[in-house]
Amino acid sequence: MEKATLRGAFSKKVLEEAKKDKDIIVVATDSRGSAQLGDFPKELPDQFVEMGIAEQNSVTVSAGMADVGKKVFVIGPASFYSMRSAEQVKVDAAYSHNPVMIIGISGGISYGALGATHHSLQDIALMRAIPYLDVYIPSDATQMKSLVDSQLADPKPSYVRVGRGGVPVIYPEGTKFERGKAVKHGDGSDIGIIACGQMVYRALEASKMLEEEGIHATVLDMFSIKPFDTQAVLDLAEKTGAILTVEEASIYGGLGGETAEVLAQNNPVPMKIMGIPDEDVPNGSDTEVLEYLGLGSKGICGQAKALIARKK
Repeated sequence: MEKATLRGAFSKKVLEEAKKDKDIIVVATDSRGSAQLGDFPKELPDQFVEMGIAEQNSVTVSAGMADVGKKVFVIGPASFYSMRSAEQVKVDAAYSHNPVMIIGISGGISYGALGATHHSLQDIALMRAIPYLDVYIPSDATQMKSLVDSQLADPKPSYVRVGRGGVPVIYPEGTKFERGKAVKHGDGSDIGIIACGQMVYRALEASKMLEEEGIHATVLDMFSIKPFDTQAVLDLAEKTGAILTVEEASIYGGLGGETAEVLAQNNPVPMKIMGIPDEDVPNGSDTEVLEYLGLGSKGICGQAKALIARKK
């Protein structure tokens, strides 16, 4: 299966659009290499701002430019934009209704060997609690490009978290996605699996393994963390009677917590939250760490079968 990085997909798409619209601005924090911005700074120097290692200032400056009509994308490490710049994201972007799109790269455990200082495991819980801020975790390059289109068509303060490595391209080029609407894969009634980011393709692989054992799953790609597709979750719970969530984030307050909030208040069903446990994460590549934590496709498959057993 073809693979592509989401940061590369963003850079290619934003360069293409910025050549047509001089109001599109990209702000970086000594991250043009990590962000795979490529030729953007060279080809459009008047539409590129290098802030250096100053994530807090970069959000404030971006908010100021958005306030006077610029279409601003600020890009850099998710770990720093979600924690170090939390106050600026809350006040200068969200509270002030300045439609900056913050692209947090190398989210989750993507930085691997750099360890806990560079992991962003709390960002979903933090960002979704900020009023007026949309939160997205796209699952492939096509989805990332669609989010850029959505932002340009209807600008909103938003946080987008992407990984570092290449992931399989799930959707055909040009596929459009609606904010606040999950993407459904399959129509199984035995188990519902809800995933986001790079965990989506792992969930899809797990659903194929389950199918080989005669177990039929439905997978929801919940790329839109906020706005959240509450109805899709309720429909899935009604259909399957058991919900498994999978995310590359802390088990507290993220996709699993959000799903549990919906189910607890509407239709409690057996549920399991798969994510990063509340403990030190070992250093290593994201694949190595995810496998170690049981978050690979086989681990998801095993947890799905255990959850199904709880229905009986």
